[in-house]
Amino acid sequence: MHFTMPMWISLGIFICTFALIISEKAHRTVVALAGAMLVVVCGVAGHFYTPEQAFESVDFNTLGLLLGMMVIVVILEETGFLEYLAIVSAQKAKGNPWLLVVALGTVTTLISFILDNVTTVVLIVPVTILIARITRINATPMLMAEALLSDTGGVATLVGDPPNVMIGSAAHFSFNDFLTHVAPIVVVAWFVTLISLKLVFRKELARKPENIDDLMRWDASKSIKDKSTIVKTLSILAFIVLLFLVHDRLHIEPSMVALLGAVITLCLVSMTKDPQAILAKVEWSVLAFFCALFILVGALEQTGIVKLLTQLILDNGSSDNQVWMAIVLLWTAALASAIIDNIPFTMAMIPVLLHIQSISGANVNLLWWALAMGVGFGGNGTPIGSTANVVVVSKSEETDSPITFAKWFKSGTIATVATCVVGTLAILLFHTYLSQ
Repeated sequence: MHFTMPMWISLGIFICTFALIISEKAHRTVVALAGAMLVVVCGVAGHFYTPEQAFESVDFNTLGLLLGMMVIVVILEETGFLEYLAIVSAQKAKGNPWLLVVALGTVTTLISFILDNVTTVVLIVPVTILIARITRINATPMLMAEALLSDTGGVATLVGDPPNVMIGSAAHFSFNDFLTHVAPIVVVAWFVTLISLKLVFRKELARKPENIDDLMRWDASKSIKDKSTIVKTLSILAFIVLLFLVHDRLHIEPSMVALLGAVITLCLVSMTKDPQAILAKVEWSVLAFFCALFILVGALEQTGIVKLLTQLILDNGSSDNQVWMAIVLLWTAALASAIIDNIPFTMAMIPVLLHIQSISGANVNLLWWALAMGVGFGGNGTPIGSTANVVVVSKSEETDSPITFAKWFKSGTIATVATCVVGTLAILLFHTYLSQ
């Protein structure tokens, strides 16, 4: 297949948009929207991509799932519940640096299974820094644990990480599919990450804490701003998780489950009030970013770029050994996600895997799981690998020992390599099961 003018135009716009997003010279949402509009305008002028086709390329299941969970997160974060959990965990650890790493890392991970890990670290990191100041210990090990373990833990569930939402929608994976196929691998990767933190920060963790009495006298209950809303929101979250576990049997899309939960929460919390204050805090720019990327990738599909890339992969014989192909995909995804945002990379790979499946007729589930692990584990590789990492590094500047790129490389990159090795071994040992 030779390159046509529509191919060059759509690919050129995609590459330029991608480059501007990576450069961070402009906001990624603005860049993505500009790129999406430009490719549609060029498509209409060149008769190769219509507004209707652009609209059809948007995955509203992904957007609906993200929107529903965002609404619930906004409501919960206003209650002070996450801060309460962080304080109680610190008191249970009695200021012991290693126990604090385990406790705060575990809390962050468990929350990241269901809620957005960016919101989680935004709320827990300031409390962590305050705990470090009171006990006069180095905050870096705790902050690194919260960033690395939240990113790692988010890989375990359908809603734990935005790429999982996209992969689940494209591959028709249920909430249970993630729990049964990826979650066990993530548990091992989580422990490996924790061990790497123990080894890397052994000197910092050996320091004895001070002012334990001040920490223990801290009244965690004062963090609670609205107990009634906490009870309501947590009850709805439990209901949502239950529906996620059975949504495939009920033939309900995950997006409907999340939106149902959001609507019920709004009804219970803001029935008589204007929900504008809540809806205004929803990350609409993130949803717009996703929408724009769907349109950009849709142009690549419509003009045949995705089909051409798929054919190149198949012609080179990569599909003959799907296990090897999965391992290459995992490490490639990890490397790409360490350098750039994992969302655009995932968005670009999804149609390629779909085309491989349609052309070869083979089951490519193993490749889907490799992609999920690669983009999830790879985000820990650098301070810019995920938004949560950026938040943690930024907040660390308030401490006496800010997290530099060198410090991150010493722990985050090691954790990425270690978890990717775990993922590779899982593919080699359990590829038959992962292909189901």
